[in-house]
Amino acid sequence: MSEVAGQIAAVHESYAFACMRCGHGWEQSYAIEHHTDTEGHECVRYVVDGAVVPSPLSRPVCENCDGHVVRIMRAGQVSSVRRPAPERMPEPVPVPEAHHWHLSDLLHPFQRRAS
Repeated sequence: MSEVAGQIAAVHESYAFACMRCGHGWEQSYAIEHHTDTEGHECVRYVVDGAVVPSPLSRPVCENCDGHVVRIMRAGQVSSVRRPAPERMPEPVPVPEAHHWHLSDLLHPFQRRAS
């Protein structure tokens, strides 16, 4: 990349994000500008809609719940990690009445049959 007449060439990257706390997913595109500071060191700026923002790779924050456990993927991957809608709980199955066992019931198979 080079600086041409005061303009900085920028690379455009898009990322997909999924919050592991609330399940929210979103995508964001960034203009990634490479600059040289006054001391000659290269620095990188991430720009969204003309505003400089923190690098999404350093410490992403969920835009829904402000959670910090966020998965970063290539663009187009949000739908693959979204949590499925909770399934309806099945109707309760009636429980049969409890049978109370007696010692004689347990010993019955071992008793001799009268001939």
